[in-house]
Amino acid sequence: MSSIARNSYKLFVGNLPWTTGSKELKIYFSRYGHVSNAEVVFDKLGLSKYYGFVTFSQRDAYNSASNQNTHFLEGRVLNVQRANEN
Repeated sequence: MSSIARNSYKLFVGNLPWTTGSKELKIYFSRYGHVSNAEVVFDKLGLSKYYGFVTFSQRDAYNSASNQNTHFLEGRVLNVQRANEN
């Protein structure tokens, strides 16, 4: 294990609308605090795989977003979970 611990405040976001890109994902989650990175996953053809990841720079923002009961984006209920990183 590294002696330098890297804090990661990363969320998995599933059930994204196909029209949502990384910019829209970042804008939505910015309401909870500073988003250092937001990325929607696309396939080889450039089509959304309907999920992505959001990384916060602060623990408070991460906790606020992950503790929110329901997230809505473009009329869909998002599946938001803490991302597991090893």
